[in-house]
Amino acid sequence: MEAPGSFSFKMLFCKLIVIFACLQSYRCNSEEKVEEFFKSGHTNNWAVLVDTSRFWFNYRHVANVLSIYRSVKKLGIPDSHIILMIADDMACNPRNPRPATVFNNANQHINVYGDDVEVDYRGYEVTVENFIRVLTGRLPQSTPPSKRLSSDERSNILVYMTGHGGDGFLKFQDAEEVSNVELADAFEQMWQKQRYHEVFFMIDTCQAESMFQLFYSPNILSVASSHVGEDSLSHHVDSSIGVYVIDRYTYYALEFLDKVTPDSKKTMGQFLKVCPKNLCISTVATRTDLFARDPNKVLLTDFFGSVRNVEPLAKTIKLVNKTDQCTKDSCQDKIEPEDQDLEPLSYAEQFPMPK
Repeated sequence: MEAPGSFSFKMLFCKLIVIFACLQSYRCNSEEKVEEFFKSGHTNNWAVLVDTSRFWFNYRHVANVLSIYRSVKKLGIPDSHIILMIADDMACNPRNPRPATVFNNANQHINVYGDDVEVDYRGYEVTVENFIRVLTGRLPQSTPPSKRLSSDERSNILVYMTGHGGDGFLKFQDAEEVSNVELADAFEQMWQKQRYHEVFFMIDTCQAESMFQLFYSPNILSVASSHVGEDSLSHHVDSSIGVYVIDRYTYYALEFLDKVTPDSKKTMGQFLKVCPKNLCISTVATRTDLFARDPNKVLLTDFFGSVRNVEPLAKTIKLVNKTDQCTKDSCQDKIEPEDQDLEPLSYAEQFPMPK
C-alpha cells in the first residue's frame, strides 16, 4: 500500500519529465530551423532569362522565357533582380491575331506577356556580346541599373536560356552563336569576380547538354532538355495562331513550378526529374558534380524564389532623421559625438515624391 501523497508526487514527476522533453524538442526544432535558415549561404536572388530566337515561327521560344519570367516573379524575385532578354517582339508582330498578347497554351488561358512585363534587352539588343557583358559585369558606364546584373558573392542566380542550338553552340538572332567554351569562361569570370554564390543553369534547346559540358567553375547546378545528338521538341500547336506555343521541357517544368509557393519545401532534386523521357521524348540531362550541396536538400526557392536571409549585426546603427528643415552642416551637428564615425542612413521613399 502506497504512502499518502506518493501518487501525487509520481504524477508531478511524470509531468516534469514531459515538460522537460517538450522543451528539449522545441530547442532542437528551433536550432534546426535556424540552421536551415542560414545553410544556403545566399542573401539575394537574381534571374537572367534569355530568348535567343527571332521570327514568327519561333513564337514558342518567347512564350518559354516569358513563362519562366512569370513563375519567378510569382515566387518573389522582383523585376529589379531580373534581366529579361527577348530577341523578337511576338506581342506586336503583325501576324499575331491577338495583338499585345503571348500565350503558352492553346486554350489561351494566361497571357504571359501581361501588363507588368519589363523587357531589359529587346530585339537586336539581344546579342552574344551583350549577354556575356551582362554576366561578367563588363558594361559601359552609361548602362542603366535595370540592364545590369548587380549580383555579389552572396547571390544565387538562375540562368535560363531557350532558342535553337546544336552540339556546343546556341544561336542568337539566327545570325551568330555563343559557344559552350565562351559560356564556361563567362561563368569562370563571374566566379573570379565574386559575382555569384551559386548558379542554376537551365537550357531548353536541341543538344542542350553540350552547353554545360565544359563548365569548370564551382557551385553550378545544370539541367538541359536534351542529350547531345537529340532534338528538343515542341509541345503543341495553337491552331488559331498557327505555330507551336511552347516547348515540351519548359511546359512540364512550368507544370511543376505552378504548384510551388514561396514557403514550399520542394527541392531542386525533385525539379531535376520533372520531364521523364516518356513525356519529353528527349532525354533530360543534369550535371551536379560542380555543385557543393545535395540537390535533394536544396530548396527550389533558393533559385526560383527570393527568400532574403537576415544576418544580425554586433553594433547598433543610428538612423538620422533627414526630414528636419536644416542644412547639411547643421544636421551633421545634431549627431551625437559617439556616433560621428557611423555613416548616416535613411529609408528610401517607396515612390518618388512629385516635384
